[in-house]
Amino acid sequence: MELSTGSKRVVVFDYGFGNVRSAERALARAGADVEITRDFDKAMNADGLLVPGVGAFAACMEGLKAARGDWVVDRRLSGGRPVMGICVGMQILFARGIEHGVQAEGLDEWPGTVEPLQADVVPHMGWNTVEAPADSQLFAGLDADARFYFVHSYAVHDWTLESHNPLIAAPKVTWSTHGKPFVAAVENGALWATQFHPEKSGDAGAQLLTNWIETL
Repeated sequence: MELSTGSKRVVVFDYGFGNVRSAERALARAGADVEITRDFDKAMNADGLLVPGVGAFAACMEGLKAARGDWVVDRRLSGGRPVMGICVGMQILFARGIEHGVQAEGLDEWPGTVEPLQADVVPHMGWNTVEAPADSQLFAGLDADARFYFVHSYAVHDWTLESHNPLIAAPKVTWSTHGKPFVAAVENGALWATQFHPEKSGDAGAQLLTNWIETL
């Protein structure tokens, strides 16, 4: 079934660390006009920017900085322009990541540390449910038992950012559990992200991407 939300321009930022073709196909299915590029101006001017990510936290950060993606994300968010991160593209939005005992600095859009999953079986690979806030826009229209596809060995286990300003909406944090609960998705103003892969999550993932595109 083809889903349609109008023709919003979405750039999948190509910095060498993401399943850009899968993301392109999923976004196109959701009705977006999609381009894969690392062009600064195109990334800045798109209605939405999607930052994918696979592999190691530190390597993704190095690749993103080499492509000036850190500037793009910061400039877009400073202007209230939507950005969405997926998998390691979500993890690098946090302050730091620790892999094999080595700490790397992230984009620091959110406080928190990406650390090894605390579970008997790692990586967390396969389908899992999530616990989303009742007023989530990202998961609107999805059943509570909807499953999403995860592939990761690291996650954020503690969320510390809160909003005490009544004029600013508090971040909406979605959780999942593999061994210990971890952050599965965040909606925070113009910045949204998922630890799972919506582009590999079938109809549920397609609905989620449609929900994002409808906000652009």
